[in-house]
Amino acid sequence: MSNKIIFSGVQPTGEIHIGNYLGAISQFVSNQDEYKSIFSIVDLHAITIPQNPKELLNRTRQVLAIFLASGIDPTKNIIFNQSQVAEHTQLAWILNCTARVGWLNRMTQFKDKAGKNKENASIGLYTYPILMAADILLYSASHVPVGDDQKQHLELARDIAHKFNTDYDTDIFRLPEPLLNKSSTRIMSLRDGSKKMSKSDISEYSRILMTDSNDEITIKIKKAKTDSMNMPSSSEEAGNRPEIENLLNIYCACSGESKDIIISDFSGKEISSFKNELTKVIISIVEPIAIKTKELLNDQDYLDNILKKGSDNARQIAKQKIKDLYKIIGMSE
Repeated sequence: MSNKIIFSGVQPTGEIHIGNYLGAISQFVSNQDEYKSIFSIVDLHAITIPQNPKELLNRTRQVLAIFLASGIDPTKNIIFNQSQVAEHTQLAWILNCTARVGWLNRMTQFKDKAGKNKENASIGLYTYPILMAADILLYSASHVPVGDDQKQHLELARDIAHKFNTDYDTDIFRLPEPLLNKSSTRIMSLRDGSKKMSKSDISEYSRILMTDSNDEITIKIKKAKTDSMNMPSSSEEAGNRPEIENLLNIYCACSGESKDIIISDFSGKEISSFKNELTKVIISIVEPIAIKTKELLNDQDYLDNILKKGSDNARQIAKQKIKDLYKIIGMSE
């Protein structure tokens, strides 16, 4: 395998939105010639909260279809669903015995997700950063694409790897580095410029899905929250208007143009005029992916075959890692 290895996991919960595409998937596509990439659709992580069993596999296929429609090449990369490679859970148990309770207690995302009801949250929700560490370390990933909300989990993976290596005087686990998005822009909710765009948001008008029709995109942008003023004339002014700045950021990310140029082009114009142009730019990105995704979803055998081949390839790597690990621990000769 290449010395430069990306591992990334995507949960098959909810539908993939344009924030996921601009912040992650488009980067996966651009990185696939430079790195050996392993993409896992992490269905084991998904069940830390209740899922509809009839929908889970279909959502896994949908994530795969969007990956393929976006340009991720299954002949260059390994794409598989996590539950089909049992070594993930094997390694997770070993890492459970390496990680410390205090480390998990510092994980802020559990506190955010469990909220005041943490005593009734599943143990899986509490320990899933350990499984995430297993996902990464199993494939000797050199780099992991992370957003702000996952940096802490990557640090945990590095801490666990370092402790295991030290405890057993080995270098079996590679310490992965974060792979930061080439664009630092965060895509926020269309209904609240202070919140990140999320597939779990109650309002369907808060996000543009990568399977939305042109009419749906048009309506969502038309309804996107703004203020009563005209378009800003400077980046400083835009920075004080979070919803407008978010729409400008989406325009920049979709078009590739700089924010200063876009602000100059629309300075003082009515917001409705800007929204019309933004809609066209978004449709130019989403429409071909949505069309291709729907075509792929009509051929489930093709999608399932890619997942099976991906799982077989991933398992070959994972089995060797577990075999080497068992020798170090004293579980085999």
